[in-house]
Amino acid sequence: MKKTPQISEAELEIMKIIWKHPNINTNEVIEKVSKTSKWSPKTIQTMLLRLIKKGALNHYKEGRVFVYTPNVDKSDYLEIESRSFLERFYNGTLNSMVLNFLEKDRMSEDEINELYQILEKRMNRKKE
Repeated sequence: MKKTPQISEAELEIMKIIWKHPNINTNEVIEKVSKTSKWSPKTIQTMLLRLIKKGALNHYKEGRVFVYTPNVDKSDYLEIESRSFLERFYNGTLNSMVLNFLEKDRMSEDEINELYQILEKRMNRKKE
């Protein structure tokens, strides 16, 4: 498995847009990011360059603009970050995290029911 680059919180906002809209050009990225942040176009371009240097993005020139495609799969990134979060805060165990949320009453009854249904489906799938 290839190493996934470290992506900052700000860079992650750029990646979310590119994951949602692969093959997006610089102007389109700036337009979409500007709707949710006050970053200048120059700041957005700097983050795009950082993501290219880190290997998170590929780019190519089309006319007068660059077009960006993700070089990191979103699901792979989420899996690695989730595992890292569990390691840092819950000694790598998901049940410790869930138990913490349950004990602190951080999960609503609907969320608990949803989790129960997910677990039940998973158990039934293993029996088949």
